[in-house]
Amino acid sequence: MKQTLTDPNIQIIYEDDDLLLIDKPAGLLSQEDHTGDPDVLSVCKEYLGRSQNGNPYLGLIHRLDRPVSGLMLLAKKRNSANNLSEQISDRTMQKTYWAITSGNPPRNGVLSHYLHKDRNANIVGVVSASNQKGKQAELSFAKLEEADHLNLLSIHLQTGRPHQIRVQLAHEGYPIWGDYKYGHNQPDGRSMALRAVELAFNHPKTMQQIQFELTPPNEHPWTQFSIAHQ
Repeated sequence: MKQTLTDPNIQIIYEDDDLLLIDKPAGLLSQEDHTGDPDVLSVCKEYLGRSQNGNPYLGLIHRLDRPVSGLMLLAKKRNSANNLSEQISDRTMQKTYWAITSGNPPRNGVLSHYLHKDRNANIVGVVSASNQKGKQAELSFAKLEEADHLNLLSIHLQTGRPHQIRVQLAHEGYPIWGDYKYGHNQPDGRSMALRAVELAFNHPKTMQQIQFELTPPNEHPWTQFSIAHQ
């Protein structure tokens, strides 16, 4: 599998003249922030810059929270970025996440809440529908397997709000394993068990639908579930 050969090193899932699709490692920022820590956009620009003269264009199509791993799409041309952004706005781009949670979620469900982000504290909370600052957030999920008092959920987003999956699941009593911000009583040192595992969209040039899938990492707690390693 091709890699960026940068620090950190990132696995490239797919690349052509228009697209760069990577497997974002957990703990890596999607884009630069006040910390000055490495981020996907800067690292991937460094990778592209080795084969292009000057400062290559690279558009961030969507973001993953710093603790989240998995499929992340970037565009190497501005018109491709515009097309892919429209697909997100039109909800024609399909994103699937796997999460491992505690609690006792039903076999499947649809969650709808209103969320508000405190930008100073970088925390998102559930608010009432009458709160003018709240933005509606919707997702659906299916429980794939249970093991060792944990649940493996497949999650589809209908909206793309900050921290959405983490907040909505925790609010319903199904906090994600390793989520220190929205979970409770999480031991130190855990990597959050939330991963972007599937992405389907229309290629911005050919308009043919393409789909990519990832397997979970071969580490605890993912190894508790047989379906994750079939």
